[in-house]
Amino acid sequence: MTFSDSKPHYALLDGLRGVAALLVVWYHVFEGFQFAGNKPVIDFINHGYLAVDFFFILSGFVIGYAYDDRWGKSLTMGGFFRRRLIRLHPMVVMGAVIGAVSFLLTGMERWDSSHSTLLLTFAALLCSCLMIPALPGMPREVRGNGEMFPLNGPCWSLFFEYIGNMLYALVIHRLSTRALAWLSALLCCTLTWFAVTNQSGYGSIGVGWTIDTTNVIGGTLRMLCPFTLGVLMSRVFKPIKNVKGAFWTCAILLLVLFHVPYLDGGKPFSLNGIFEAVCIICVFPIIVWLAASGKTTDNTSQRICRFLGDISFPLYIVHYPLMYAFYMWLIKNQLYTFTETWPLALVTVASSVCIAWLCLKLYDEPVRKWLRRFAE
Repeated sequence: MTFSDSKPHYALLDGLRGVAALLVVWYHVFEGFQFAGNKPVIDFINHGYLAVDFFFILSGFVIGYAYDDRWGKSLTMGGFFRRRLIRLHPMVVMGAVIGAVSFLLTGMERWDSSHSTLLLTFAALLCSCLMIPALPGMPREVRGNGEMFPLNGPCWSLFFEYIGNMLYALVIHRLSTRALAWLSALLCCTLTWFAVTNQSGYGSIGVGWTIDTTNVIGGTLRMLCPFTLGVLMSRVFKPIKNVKGAFWTCAILLLVLFHVPYLDGGKPFSLNGIFEAVCIICVFPIIVWLAASGKTTDNTSQRICRFLGDISFPLYIVHYPLMYAFYMWLIKNQLYTFTETWPLALVTVASSVCIAWLCLKLYDEPVRKWLRRFAE
């Protein structure tokens, strides 16, 4: 759903966003085996969490492209915020509702096998709809795992996305290209330091999902660094000529990068952190640049990119409540490998895609179409 003055989409970027969303779902399947089996690292698609950083650079690029030249002309700050809320918030609410339903259907059971209450579940639902994060251990942190949004964990990245959008409207769009380049360079250096010196203590940059000092700092860096890089790229972008097969090349690159195993060791610097920093600061910008330079050349690839782009956000925001149920099933049955559980794992992935598509067609698009009247 677009506005009357919306610019043409970069079809390949839409498609890649869908590829990354599918890889996130795939990653979370194997995260379940790690979580249920109490393993130190994820056996497969270990770097799938970097899809979030890829989303942030895509977001910066697309927002810069869509809005940078409109400020002071056809775009006000209120208009920008209305547009972003219409784009994002209906599915945020739906994700919270599906998360609450999933939690209720599993008996409101917490990870320590105790049970929450209906009142606290409703409080968690209301706060999730309003994007109010929970502190670890507080009563409405109903799953007991420390998540900002216990009914739908991945909403933590939307929390930071909203912060990025506010900073863009208030500060970033006002910066000259030179100032933005300096800011991006500073953030890249800071993110590199955070990743390479393992400030998270996790051995990875997979932070931001809970409220503590490390996660708030790390989550802010994970959003701001690629987001500002994306805005900067949108300002200086010049397409590469004669790029062929850009979508498939970039999709394969993401597939390979996310499946790189955990890189253990490295003193005084973390090898895994070096890999993460290179991906976010060097490889992801190249992928975005290549994809923005390419075009779909036939109806089939155009339909694939459109479908993937359409379901990308709904898929990201609704799949994790199904994962909670899948994880609990793994724990109760003491099954910790894909070989033992592949039929249910594939059903979980397929169900996530189907639910995302139904939410898109029956809820998200109609609601955004109705709300669009208030933003034009």
